[in-house]
Amino acid sequence: MKITITAAASQWFHEEMGVTTGNGVRFFGKTYGKTAVHSGFSIGVMRDDEPHRPIASTTVDDVTYYVNDRDEWFFKGYDLTVDYDAVNDGPKYDYTPNQDV
Repeated sequence: MKITITAAASQWFHEEMGVTTGNGVRFFGKTYGKTAVHSGFSIGVMRDDEPHRPIASTTVDDVTYYVNDRDEWFFKGYDLTVDYDAVNDGPKYDYTPNQDV
């Protein structure tokens, strides 16, 4: 799994979540909702500065974005791209199939 954070998304996380150098942002699967590839589940995001056994991570503007091993079920088979959605004034999540099945 690969995580990509665009510059616009990074700016949103800095401005709206207050992340700064050395902070972390965790993506996870949660019940209820819907994504482009999941029905009954949606993506969650929270500030968490201490990754626990990450399966994927990337650092952008000195902030680490990651997924822990306990959320592998939600992301298995996909890469995640996080961009900024100006219409909704928040993150937009795109899932791209990969070979990690």
